[in-house]
Parts: sequence; structure tokens; C-alpha cells
Amino acid sequence: MAENSTKHDVVDLPLGLSDRIKNELREWGATLSVFIPVFLIFSGLFYELRVIPSESMVPNLQVGDRVAVNKFAYGYSRHSLPFSFGRYLPLPNGRILVSQPKRGDIAVFEHPHTPRVMIKRIIGIPGDEIRLRNGHILLNGSPIQRDFIGRVRYIENGRNVPVLAREYRERIDDVSWLAHTWENVSYLDNTPTFIVPEGHYFFMGDNRDNSVDARAVSGHCPQAAAGIIAESGCNPRNGISEKRASIGFVPFNNLIGRADTVLFSTYSCRRAGAEPCMKSRVWRGL
Repeated sequence: MAENSTKHDVVDLPLGLSDRIKNELREWGATLSVFIPVFLIFSGLFYELRVIPSESMVPNLQVGDRVAVNKFAYGYSRHSLPFSFGRYLPLPNGRILVSQPKRGDIAVFEHPHTPRVMIKRIIGIPGDEIRLRNGHILLNGSPIQRDFIGRVRYIENGRNVPVLAREYRERIDDVSWLAHTWENVSYLDNTPTFIVPEGHYFFMGDNRDNSVDARAVSGHCPQAAAGIIAESGCNPRNGISEKRASIGFVPFNNLIGRADTVLFSTYSCRRAGAEPCMKSRVWRGL
């Protein structure tokens, strides 16, 4: 006689809304618990993404460019920590695994006087003597190589009036780059003599008449009797607030890394007259 048996199917009942939300949050939590430490380690030790906020480095960097910053190029200091955490932590000064910056490097650094991150080009290294005469850089008593390319017009970000600029190719050592000076503008074209102190660097923007940089005396110590600026570590001069002060000489400890590549950009070309737009700004080496 056959024995009858009753089989019961096991059926997963649908989860309620609250259970689904809990499961989703649990999955996200597990993902973030892995992603965040990996991201912090990568951006602290290897590369960090920075966004260009101003036109001080035109034509080489445009507003909206996303730049990969090489964190191991110069070694590590407390300013190498992601999101500028090192600015607020009681960590010692100094660097480890040090490599020396070179003239012509585009570097990212902490402003010496304000809680801001800057990007400029290194023009002078420790011991260099720098001055500007009629817009021309004199390095250790000799003018750097500078070849006129032509005149260009472009429209600045947030403005409607075209800028007319003279474009040059400048060269120091084995590094060359494009630089702009505006027509009929002489902003910081003539400066005192600067002697870069030990452990410091002299930075300038490539867009010379739209960059507040080491040429401006407001971030430096007062001039010596001979008209030379060679000291560092002073507060901003002449009652100027720290927020408005220039960078002065930048300590090596403040360097975050070297800008190596424009990964991509949200830059939107605004042509002035018949001027052509710039070429693709995706994976563009600096």
C-alpha cells in the first residue's frame, strides 16, 4: 500500500519596505567601509583629484579642469593628507621620502597665510635670485628664454568682455610652457629682487596679469636696505589681511604634490571673434 506524503514548498515571502531599506543600507555600509579607506590611502599616497577654480594658469589650465596631482613626486608632509586634514592636526613639520621640486613644475600647495590650496608654477628654487623687468623674468641675473608666439583673444570665466593677450613660450632648463600677458596691462611687471630662502620656492601663475603670486610684496617680509627680499616667515605686510595677502615664498613643507595630467574638464569654450576653441582637454599631460 502506497504511503501518501505531503510535501511543503518553502517560499521566500517578500520583504517589507523597512526590511528592504535596512538591507540596502547594510549593503551600502559594507561597500563604503571598504571604499573609503582605500580612497583615503590612494589619495594620500598616490594621486589626488583637484579642480581648477580660477584662470591664473591660463592657457595651460582652464577653469573646470580636473587635474591629477602626483602625491609622491616630492615626498610626504602633513599637507599630503587628503582634504587638507593636515592643516588642522598637530602633526610635525618636515617631509619623508623627499624628492626635490624642479623649476617649471606645476605644483599644488597650501597657501602660507590662509587656509587655501593653490596651484602655480615653480620659477625659483632655494638660492635663486629672481626679479621682473618689463614683464620679463630675470633668473640669477639673466633673462630666461622667451619667444613671442602671437596675440590671442578669449573671454574670461564669468565675464563678457574679451581679453587681448600676448602669448609667449618661456623656457627654464629643459622645461617650456606657454604664458600670457595682457595688452596694455603692467600688473607686477616690475618687482624688487627676490632671493629664495633655503627650504622655500618662488611660484608664479602662467596668466601673468591675472595671478596674485610671489611677485606681490604683500606676502613677503619687508625689503632689506638694498631693496632685496630674502627672508621668509613674516606676517602679511602693510596691514593687509591674511585673506588678501599674496603667497610670498612657499615653504617646501606646504607642497602637496605635482600636477601631472588634466584627466577631464567641464571647461566650456567661449570664443572671442574668430579665435578657435582649444583642443580636447581629456587626459592631457602637463
